Amino acid sequence: MDWEEKNSEATGEAAQTSEVEGVSEEGAGPEEEIETAAQREAREKREEEERQAKARKRRLIPPFVMLLAGAVVSITMRILNYDLQTMLVILLCVLLGFYFVGRILQIMLDRFEQQIQEAHMEEGEVIEKEPSE
Repeated sequence: MDWEEKNSEATGEAAQTSEVEGVSEEGAGPEEEIETAAQREAREKREEEERQAKARKRRLIPPFVMLLAGAVVSITMRILNYDLQTMLVILLCVLLGFYFVGRILQIMLDRFEQQIQEAHMEEGEVIEKEPSE
């Protein structure tokens, strides 16, 4: 009998705590979901600044790839004792080729980010429509 009494008391206490927690969670939930116009504008401004910072960093991808490839090719040709004219022609071709490779990489990253933003916008629209129903 003692075990049954203790068990019923424990479950009664757990039910009371879950009810108290449920009230506090329900009370906190709608308050957190409400976003004022000023908060929304601040969030949108912060997100736009983050996107611009990423775009600035992404602009450096083509020159970095090009210069890295140029350095590797220059050192390799110097070690292999290429003559100067041949070395410059090959280096020019490598620099141009890897600039375009870096540019393609940059365009792909921009498209991926745009797709991610569109997906977030669609999720945001769905979330906004749910409370109105």
